[in-house]
Formats: sequence, structure tokens, C-alpha cells
Amino acid sequence: MSRARAAIILAAGHGTRMKSSLSKVLHPVGGRPMMAWTIALAKSLGCEKIIVVVGSHNPDAKLVAEASLGPGTTALQDPPLGTAHGVNAAKDALKGFEGDAIVLYADTPLIRTETAAQVFDSLEQGYAVSVLGFEAADPGAYGRLILNVAGDLDAIVEAKEASPEQLAVRLCNSGVLAAPAPLLLELLSEVKNDNAKGEYYLTDVVALARARGLRATAVPGTEDEVLGVNSRVELAQAEAQFQARKRHEAMVAGVTLTAPDTVYFAHDTEIANDVTVEPHVVFGPKVVVETGAIIRAFSHLEDCVIRKGALIGPYARIRPGSDIGENAHIGNFVETKKAKIGAGAKANHLTYLGDVTVGAKTNIGAGTVTCNYDGFDKYHTEIGANAFIGSDTMLVAPVTIGEGAMTGSGSTITKDVPPGALGLERADQRNLDGWATKFRARKAAAKALKSKGEGA
Repeated sequence: MSRARAAIILAAGHGTRMKSSLSKVLHPVGGRPMMAWTIALAKSLGCEKIIVVVGSHNPDAKLVAEASLGPGTTALQDPPLGTAHGVNAAKDALKGFEGDAIVLYADTPLIRTETAAQVFDSLEQGYAVSVLGFEAADPGAYGRLILNVAGDLDAIVEAKEASPEQLAVRLCNSGVLAAPAPLLLELLSEVKNDNAKGEYYLTDVVALARARGLRATAVPGTEDEVLGVNSRVELAQAEAQFQARKRHEAMVAGVTLTAPDTVYFAHDTEIANDVTVEPHVVFGPKVVVETGAIIRAFSHLEDCVIRKGALIGPYARIRPGSDIGENAHIGNFVETKKAKIGAGAKANHLTYLGDVTVGAKTNIGAGTVTCNYDGFDKYHTEIGANAFIGSDTMLVAPVTIGEGAMTGSGSTITKDVPPGALGLERADQRNLDGWATKFRARKAAAKALKSKGEGA
């Protein structure tokens, strides 16, 4: 990359077909707002200047953009009068910038860095304008990219204005376009709105460049990565495309997915090789799984680290802040939250471990609960290494169970248990001889009397 780069991200559309109070571009794909995907793409391309064009109706998008990029990185398009008008809204932010600029869309989240990089690369090869195209399975209403005999881009023709020969062309316009920033601003100043909608179309930039004798080119992408989202249906399609891509990448990297179509990833899920993921597992954002771990069926993980060789699930919920140690076991119907579980520790079933540190090789019995919340504040439980927590133990935080200590089943532990000690809290058991037999007899007699009365 020898020339400076900038990105103009169009995010001013109303998104009315989403039928949502949330700005369209903030709806997530892979657990990440679509606009954040596009901002990340611009950053990965090495764009030193990124301007997000928003509308007056989506102040939340402006806040999100400036939180990611800093103040002064948004431009206002009000009212929206077409794509060229939107790009032109960024002209003040681009003033004095002599590098290349690319136009991206905040509702098109799946474009790969290597694909968009080719658009920039073609400018450095001497083209004045570069457009990202794709071969459409059903070109339909897409604008067609018309190439000349030399293979350069000659024009972008809208479907409604295309001849039968042009409609037969399958190379379509994605909307992504790049040009040297000074040239782009010059051409935008010449775009007219003499069309049925009275809007300023970015596609006219190609014809204006060609009229000057400048060369344009079309860079090939794939239809799945240029999918734009305008409705909940298309949002689901984008999610499906993302998941298919992520599953493929995971398996190629050495992850076993026993039922790939049932596993759902987030945009930043990190899974090492030799991990096995069973059916119906959901990864929320910020999950790291180290090599050799097994994630069993119907488990949900979010913002956590699963260390080498750990066993999770089935039916486990690993909540934010959890760090599950090497070869540790978190079993069925176990929930963790802000839990640091030591190497080789086991909580195999029916347990809640919140705001807790569990030492290495400690065993947590079924029904154990760390009682960490008093309705106002959260408190921490500390369990040492090689401890044994008996089934149905309530650990009322803040409390410490020492190394090698034990708790008796059914205990409510409110005081620290020293290392090597047994913590036991139970009322004395009392047996009432014959009570159960007499109880059943009374119940049977009452039932018979009631039945006799109803039959009279």
C-alpha cells in the first residue's frame, strides 16, 4: 500500500422495512452491529480517515460511530437524496485528503478484507475508478456492470433502463466504489438528479469518468459477501451466510463440529484445533476455547475462556467472566459467572458458581450454590485446592473454604472453613416411630369417607 486510504461509510438510510425503533445499521450479525462490521473492514484496509454518513433520524448510529472512531468522524446527510448525495456529505471531512477513498455501506456487513483490498489495488494499477461487482444467481433488479472489449468497466446500467442484451449480463453492481478522493469529489459535483426519483446516484460517477477518457474497472466479489440488509428477512440471510462462513473456517482450522448447522458462532469466537463441539452449542461474543476442549451439546458460552482439555456440558451455561481451567469439568445444568475454575476441578451437575474462585482438583457436589447476591451487592466465594463440597451445600458469600477442606451435604456455610476441616451445618435428626404409618391411615380414612359421601 503506497497511497493513503480513506473510507466513506453510508449509514443514513431510514431502514423502514426493519420495522424497528433501533437504527437498521445497529442490528447485529454474529453478535456485532452491522455498522461495526463495516468500520472494522475500513480499519483492516488501512484507512487512516473513516467518515460515517448518518441521517438525522438515527442519532444512535452517530453515537456508536463516534464511540468507535472518535469525535468529528461523522457527517450528516439530511434529507437523504441518493448515494452520491450521501458521499458528497463527507466532502468537508475529505478536504485536503490526497489519497484514495472507498465508499462502503453500513448495512453490508460481510465483505472480506481481501476482496475490498482489490478495489484499492486496482487504483494503484492506474484505474481512475474501481467498482466491486459480483456474479448474481438471479440478477433481477441489480444494476449491470457493462465491460468493453478490453475488459474495462464501460458503464453501470440500471435494470429498468437496460436493453435485453444488457439484462443478460450477470455481472452486477454491489455499490462499493473507489477513486482518488480529489477526483471523486470533482465527479460528485457533476452528478445530476434528472431521474424519476430526483436523487443523485453514485453509479453516475463511472460514466462521468469515462467521459473524461479515464479508465474504470470492475473487481469481482461473491454474492454472499455483498448482501445488503434492508429487512428482518435479509438480516436472517446475512446471519446464515456469516454462520456458514464461520463454521467452514473452524473446520478447516481443525475444529470438529459434529453437526455444523446447529452450532452458532459470534464474530470474535476463537477456537483452537482439536476442539470438539457437539450439536446445538451457542457461542456469544468474546469466547476463547483452547485446544483439546470438548463442548457438549446444548451449551451456551459467552465472554469466557475454556482452557486446554476442559469438558463443558451438556446443557452448561458459561456466563461472562468465567475462566475454566485445564481439564476441568463443568457438567450438565451447571451455570458459572465470574468463576475461575482451577485445573482438574469438577462441577458435574446441577450447580451455580458465581463470583467464585475454585482451586485445582476440587470437587463440587450436585446442588451446590454460591449465594453471592444480597439484593444490593455481589460477594466472592473462595474455595481452595483439593476441597470437597458436599451435595446441596449453600455457600453464603463472602466465605472461604480452605485447601483440602470439606463441607457436609445439605449444609449452609456462612463461616470460613479452615484448611483440612469439615464444615457441617445441620439440625439434629429426629425419628418419630410409627408416624408415617398413622399418617397414611388417616389420609386413607378421610379419602374413603369423602368417596362415600359423594356416592350417597
